[in-house]
Amino acid sequence: MGKVEVGAAVAVVAATAVAVAAVVVMRRRMRNGGRWRKAEAVVRELEERCSTPAGKLRQVADAMTVEMHAGLASEGGSKLKMLISYVDNLPTGDENGLFYALDLGGTNFRVMRVQLGGKEGRVAKQEFAEVSIPPHLMTGTSHELFDFIAAELAKFVATEGEGFHLSHGRQRELGFTFSFPVRQTSISSGTLIKWTKGFSIDDTVGEDVVAELTKAMERQGLDMRVSALVNDTIGTLAGGRYTDKDVVVAVILGTGSNAAYVERAHAIPKWHGHQYGMGKLQVIALPLTEYDQAMDTESLNPGEQIFEKLVSGMYLGEIVRRVLLRMAEEAAFFGDTVPEKLRIPFVLRTPDMSAMHHDHSPDLKIVGNKLKSILGITNTSLKTRKTIIEICDIVAARGARLAAAGIYGVLKKMGRDTIIRDGEKQKTVVAVDGGLYEHYTFYRECLHSTMTELLGEGVSDTVILEHSNDGSGTGAALLAASHSQYLEVDES
Repeated sequence: MGKVEVGAAVAVVAATAVAVAAVVVMRRRMRNGGRWRKAEAVVRELEERCSTPAGKLRQVADAMTVEMHAGLASEGGSKLKMLISYVDNLPTGDENGLFYALDLGGTNFRVMRVQLGGKEGRVAKQEFAEVSIPPHLMTGTSHELFDFIAAELAKFVATEGEGFHLSHGRQRELGFTFSFPVRQTSISSGTLIKWTKGFSIDDTVGEDVVAELTKAMERQGLDMRVSALVNDTIGTLAGGRYTDKDVVVAVILGTGSNAAYVERAHAIPKWHGHQYGMGKLQVIALPLTEYDQAMDTESLNPGEQIFEKLVSGMYLGEIVRRVLLRMAEEAAFFGDTVPEKLRIPFVLRTPDMSAMHHDHSPDLKIVGNKLKSILGITNTSLKTRKTIIEICDIVAARGARLAAAGIYGVLKKMGRDTIIRDGEKQKTVVAVDGGLYEHYTFYRECLHSTMTELLGEGVSDTVILEHSNDGSGTGAALLAASHSQYLEVDES
């Protein structure tokens, strides 16, 4: 009898332990279920706020076209800056000689030399080097930044070798691509209106950037003249036009975003003799989220460049980080504690977002590795990684579709949103440059499909988006050639 009682007692204790374990598992499942519901709610809200149906995109394009007209009519007449460039002739193909280019447009800059051989030799030879700008120089002094740039340019010139020939007695000439808002006063001078893309150097604002660079080159003992000051889009337009006469629009989708196009002189009431218009894409009626608004408020230029903050490479990864932070705080998405690195602004860069987004491995290994190496988040489930991919989908698709709406707005302004114009069938080539467009495959494909959606099957066949690899750098060298101080000597 005693043995039976002991056995019964053991059985009861064992059963109780199982029951307790079952309760713990049930509570954990309920807690995890609650977390996933909260996380899912955040994702669904993001999806709704980022929605860009075709009708909304057409509103954006129409608003942009209206603002372009207003911006061409008068200075300050529009939210859209329509800055008139001083490029009065695009390259023809006849350009000859050795020319340099400096392309400053973001966290890196590129220096390039090009040997031009006229219509027969075209671009006979070219070389380039890319330099990262130390972060402290982006918020330091004008003197420090331009000294660093001039020193790197001087190093590059010193490596000039075979295949590059500077005519005897001539000064080296440079095309300076400066991809920030500038009010130009001539083809080779212009004052900085404001910095963007993370730069904030107060003593450069209102100064002539060519004069700043020239003084820095003199301090380096570098004998070089800036023949052309251009925006990256103008450079891309020139580079594209050099190889294809149908290029009439240039778009930059990289760290920042911008567009340039060829405008008719009579369509610019504020025009004073300069034919090419370049506008910063800022339009109304944008699908903003709380993450965008918070990012803008905390940025170096709050209330400005809103369109760029939705579509360009500097900001997409940061938007994803802010979404993940909210999910970590409100839904314990990564566990009971919020990963500290997730609180660091811009710690998640768009190239890392792109790498995760393009992860097609069965277990999304790249996503897991990026979370671990960048954010210190380990042991993520496949479900968690899939959710992150979905967030990348939403943010990248909104950016690409809005960028397409911007391009569509420019085409509408130019009358190139139809097949027939002035009784003739027209072909339109849009030269696109920038790391975001080049490397973020999902973004690029979404941009292309949205253009087809907006233009329609027929018209979209006549509008070609063409990647112009480093078009702005080559274009700047070409513009230096087409505005050379020695042109009259060569022609005589």
